[in-house]
Amino acid sequence: MEYYQHDLALVHARGFGQHADRCAPGILDLLAPVRGGLVVEVGCGAGALTRHLLAAGHRVIATDASAAMLALAADALAADALAADALAADAPDGEVELRQLTLPDDRLPAADAIVSVGHVISYLPDAAAVNRALVGMAEALRPGGVLAIDICDLQFGRLRAGQDTSGRVGPDWAVIAEYSTPAPEVFVRDITTFVPDGAGAWRRSRERHENVLVDTSLIPALLGAHGVAARVGSAFGTAKLPPGMRAVTGIRT
Repeated sequence: MEYYQHDLALVHARGFGQHADRCAPGILDLLAPVRGGLVVEVGCGAGALTRHLLAAGHRVIATDASAAMLALAADALAADALAADALAADAPDGEVELRQLTLPDDRLPAADAIVSVGHVISYLPDAAAVNRALVGMAEALRPGGVLAIDICDLQFGRLRAGQDTSGRVGPDWAVIAEYSTPAPEVFVRDITTFVPDGAGAWRRSRERHENVLVDTSLIPALLGAHGVAARVGSAFGTAKLPPGMRAVTGIRT
């Protein structure tokens, strides 16, 4: 499976980082008990949440399945460090390692916290793969470790069943998404992006992404069987998630 090629990764980084910005304060509050420990970020994208984790002083392994996303994250985090140097300001206190990692088959490193925004594991092929990824997260958490991720519930597809397209335009990008729900547990995005081609015209690219939708009420029992006391909610702190997207938070006992 291919995850976010160059053009879609670029558009996502430039136009959709606000979700991570909104979720960050609530996630940082959840991470307060493990400050100074190691945070593994699953699906870091272009580093929107990673920046908040580093600014709060966390040590981070930021992972993504997309090489294009990791390249953008590396550029963004390097630019942040250069900007801090130019202003004679302190660089973020945290330390970061970028790593390509694909769930559920790649093993997560042992961590004091695992975080993720942008319904990353909803991009896996089916509910069985989602469950394997959740179990992998539970097993990677150290005692007292914190889990904070979001995921698409079955309600996500029901609420969007009548929505067939959307589009957004930025200064140097545009995106059109066509939606379909071929099954109650599947939500499909056919995404067309437009970015400058460097020769005075626009390059068009197209990707298809399927999100698996799960019954999130079953997640606490699944994680509980692997030592993580978890709950499912609609927000990280006071930041409301999009309808049908649920927050999963927990602590390893």
